[in-house]
Amino acid sequence: MAVDEVRVERVGAATLVTIDRQHRRNAINGPTADALVAALDGFEADDASRVLVLTGAGGAFCAGADLTELESLTPRLLAGEGPLGFTRRVATKPTIAAIDGWAVAGGLELAIWCDLRVASPGSQFGCLERRFGVPLVDGGTWRLPRLVGLGRALDLILTGRTVAADEALAIGLLTEIADDPLARALELAELLAAHPQPTMLSDRASVYDGYGLSREEALALEGRYGVAVLADAENGAGRFSGGEGRSGR
Repeated sequence: MAVDEVRVERVGAATLVTIDRQHRRNAINGPTADALVAALDGFEADDASRVLVLTGAGGAFCAGADLTELESLTPRLLAGEGPLGFTRRVATKPTIAAIDGWAVAGGLELAIWCDLRVASPGSQFGCLERRFGVPLVDGGTWRLPRLVGLGRALDLILTGRTVAADEALAIGLLTEIADDPLARALELAELLAAHPQPTMLSDRASVYDGYGLSREEALALEGRYGVAVLADAENGAGRFSGGEGRSGR
């Protein structure tokens, strides 16, 4: 990468993206945000990479925007882009956040940008930007209510309180807690990569594209997406009929 504070590597079927600004608890400035966008572009262009795993180095996931360099992020916001990188986009393939330590402010917004979130028991979450008068502008006000519900989202957004991993799991902010979240995230990535891809990606797209539509519109969309992958469904049904996967195998 052009910016060594964002490392990108292939690990099996996954693209592992590591934010490495440990001197700032992986807080993001303008160049780092640009590097995250480049990392997502590279992932999208790599057909062999099936899952993106996002993590942070050195005992923190991400502390959000680097408030000492806020001016380096403002042009992205004024241009209609996510200040912290790719947060205004939706990846076309699954994404997993591997969280160890602080995932707060914009770092929380990066975590909930991902489809799944695995965190260590000692991880901490919160909209800590509340304490400094910094707004949520990386998708948090849209994604957080859809993830944990309106009431809990407003609790976190208005109070700016810190949430421990066990509470985050209980309210649906986390997918699971693991002693080694990166290892578990990479394990999940291999599981997702092993599934038949067209139907999994179609169902994922249906979830994102149908969310917020009326029931009739969402079901019609689901049907159209399903028709597009019927050949894969018929192939899978044939495998099952032939004895594969019986009794939950």
